[in-house]
Amino acid sequence: MNTKRTIQALALAFTLAVMVGCQSASNQPESSSTGGASGQAAQQGTLRHRSEASQSGQAAQSPPAPQTVTVPAGASIHIRLSAALDTATTAPGSAFDGTLAEPLVANGVTVAPRGSLVGGRVTHVVSSGRLKRPAEISLMLTSITPAGGQRTSVSTHTWSVAGKSHKRRDITMIGGGAGVGALIGAIAGGGKGAAIGGMVGAGAGTAGAFVTGKKEIVLPAETRMTFRLTASADFTVQ
Repeated sequence: MNTKRTIQALALAFTLAVMVGCQSASNQPESSSTGGASGQAAQQGTLRHRSEASQSGQAAQSPPAPQTVTVPAGASIHIRLSAALDTATTAPGSAFDGTLAEPLVANGVTVAPRGSLVGGRVTHVVSSGRLKRPAEISLMLTSITPAGGQRTSVSTHTWSVAGKSHKRRDITMIGGGAGVGALIGAIAGGGKGAAIGGMVGAGAGTAGAFVTGKKEIVLPAETRMTFRLTASADFTVQ
C-alpha cells in the first residue's frame, strides 16, 4: 500500500516537473519576441528622430527664395566699354559690350554687382566727312547680366558724342596755302608768277585739308559712360 502511494507521488511529481518545464520553454521565446519587437520599435524611433533632425537642418541651411527687385525708370547705369569703338569702322546697329563700373542698387538691394556684363547697340554713326560734317556716334544699353544671374533686358536713353567742326581749320589751311603759293610765285616771276603761285598754293592747301581734316571719334576700351533707364526693369535676386 505504501509502495503504491510512493509510486503515485513520484508520478505526480514527474508530471508537474514536465509541465513546469514546458511552460518555461513556451514563455521564453515569447519574452524574446517581445523584447525584439520593443528593440525594433526603439530603433525605428531613433532613426525617425535622426531623419527629422536632418530634414530640419537642411531646411535651416536652404538658400532664401529668389525675389524680384524693380529698378525704376531714371536710374543711372555706369559702365566701362570692353572694346574700342571708332566712327571710321563701326557700323550703325553694331553690338558692343561692357561691364558695370558701379553696382546697380535699388531699394537698398544690389541687383547687379560691379563687373556685371552689359550689352548695347550702336544706334547712330557718322564718319568724319572730308571738308564736311564732323563725326558722331550714339549708343544705348539693351541688357544687363548680373554676375551669376540671369540676363535682363533694359531700355535706356542714348549716349551720344559729336566731334568738333573743323571748318575754321580747313579755311585756315586753304588760305595759308594760297598765301605761301603767292609768295613763292612773286619771288619766281613777278606779278604773273604771283597769280599762278596763288592758284597752285590754294590747291595745295585744299589737298592738305582733305588729307588731315578727318577727325574720327575713337572711344577706347575702358571708356566710362552713364546711361539712364527709360523704363523700369525687374531683376531676380537670390
